[in-house]
Amino acid sequence: MILSLDQGTTSSRAILFNLEAGMVAQGQHEIKQFFPRPGWVEHDPEQIWESQLAAARDAIQASGIAAEDITAIGITNQRETALIWDRTTGEPIYPAIVWQDRRTAQQCEEIKRQGLDREIADKTGLVVDAYFSATKLAWILDHVQGARERAERGELLAGTIDSWLIWKLTGGAVHATDVTNASRTMLFNLHERRWDDQLIQKLRIPRSILPEIRMSGGEFGIADAGWFGAAIPICSVLGDQQAALFGHTCLEAGSAKNTYGTGCFILMNTGTEAVVSNHGLLTTVAWGMGDELYYALEGSVFVAGAAVQWLHEGLGLIEGPADSEQRAAEVEDSEGVVVVPAFTGLGAPYWDMYARGAVFGLTRGTTAGHLVRATLEALAFQSRDVIGAMEKDAGMPLTGLRVDGGAVRNNLLMQFQADILGSTVTRTTYAETTALGAALLAGLTSGVWSREQLESFNKAERDFVPRMDGEERERRYSIWQDAVERSMGWEKHEPRN
Repeated sequence: MILSLDQGTTSSRAILFNLEAGMVAQGQHEIKQFFPRPGWVEHDPEQIWESQLAAARDAIQASGIAAEDITAIGITNQRETALIWDRTTGEPIYPAIVWQDRRTAQQCEEIKRQGLDREIADKTGLVVDAYFSATKLAWILDHVQGARERAERGELLAGTIDSWLIWKLTGGAVHATDVTNASRTMLFNLHERRWDDQLIQKLRIPRSILPEIRMSGGEFGIADAGWFGAAIPICSVLGDQQAALFGHTCLEAGSAKNTYGTGCFILMNTGTEAVVSNHGLLTTVAWGMGDELYYALEGSVFVAGAAVQWLHEGLGLIEGPADSEQRAAEVEDSEGVVVVPAFTGLGAPYWDMYARGAVFGLTRGTTAGHLVRATLEALAFQSRDVIGAMEKDAGMPLTGLRVDGGAVRNNLLMQFQADILGSTVTRTTYAETTALGAALLAGLTSGVWSREQLESFNKAERDFVPRMDGEERERRYSIWQDAVERSMGWEKHEPRN
C-alpha cells in the first residue's frame, strides 16, 4: 500500500492506494478557516497537523491492514500557506497565513516600487503578489514581538505546510521542502535550484529559518512509528496542483490539466525547459526526480469552489455545493447575468490585487437560478482566461483538457466549460487527483511502479464535447471580459467629487 496525505485548504484527507493505484480506504477531517479582518485568511497549524494525523489513522483503520504493509508515504499540500514555529517546542508563533490572504498587498506594491519585480520574475518565474509565501513570512517576523530577533538567533523554523507536516511526522528530525513548494515562495531560483541569497536578503527572510530543498520524488525522512504503529518512509512531496498534474499522468511536455477546488488551477507541462510567459502566467516547477527538474506554466483562479460555497453560506441560495447543478438547471441560461467572483482579487492573466467581486445584468426577473448559473459559468470563463494566455505562450492551441476536483461532478459546469473553450473536456476516473499524484510519485520513487505503469492509471471517465457554436461562444466571452474590466481596481475606487 501507499499512504497519501492530502492537506488542503478546507480539509485534511488521507487515502490508501493498492498496487493497481486503486483507492482502498480514506479518512477526512475538515479544518476551520479564520477571517480576522477583511482580506485576511488564517489556519490553526495545530489543527492542520491533528486533522491530518487523524485522517491517516482513520484510513489505516478502515483498510484493516497493518501499518507494516504501507511501503511509503506521499505528501501533497495547499501551497503558499506559510507559518513559523519554535525549533525546540514545535509551537507555532502565529497562525498559518493562508494562500488566499491579501494582507501583504501593500508590501508587494513597495517591492514593485523598489524595482525588484523584474529580478523576482527572472529568478523565480513568479509575479510579485501577496499570494506567495515570502511576504507572509516577513509579515509574521515583523508583527510578532521578538520574532525577528529569535529567528536571527536560530530559535525559529519556517516553511509551507509540507515542511510543517514533515517536521511533525519525523519528530523534528527533518526540516525540508520539495522543489515545487519552494518554487512558490518568491525565494527559489529556478535556474540555480536553490534559495536565492539576494532575494532572501532583500525580502528580509533569515536563511537559517528556511527548510532544506529536496527533489519531489526522494527521501524526506521516516514517519515516527508512534504515529501509525510502524516507521514509514516519506518518499514524495508535491504542492497540490503539481500533484494533480502528476496524478493525471501529464508526464509529457504539452499535456495540461485543470483542478477545480477552492481555487481553480491550470498547469501545462513544459518538460525540462522553463518557458517564460508573456501573458501573466507563472513559470513553476512541475516536479523534481533524480537530477532533473521538470517545469510547468500555471495560471491561477483565486475563487472557484469558494464561489459556490458563497452561494450556500453567504447567500443561502443553495443547500450545499452538490445542489448547485440542479438549481442552475432551473433556468435555460443566465439571462445576461454575469458574476465576477473576484473576492480576493484576480489571478492570471490580470493579476489585480484590488479587483473585487461584482454582479452585472440584474433585472427584476433575475432569480436565484440565474445567480447560481452565472456563478458556475464564472468558473469556466476564468479558466478560459488562463487557457487563452497559455495557448499564446505555448504557441499551440488547446487540444483537450483533463479535469479533476470537487466541481467536476457538476455536468452542467463541465459542459459549459467545453462550450466556452471550444475544446473537449475529459473527466478522469479520479475526481480527487492530488492524492493520487502524491501516491504515484511515492510509488515510483520507492520502486512499487515503473513510469510505464503510471500511464495506465487514471483513465478517462467521460468526455464533454463542445455544443455551442463559435459566434455565440465569442459573444458570451466578450461580455465576460467587459464585466471583468469593470470590476478591476475597485478596492482603489475613489468617490467622485
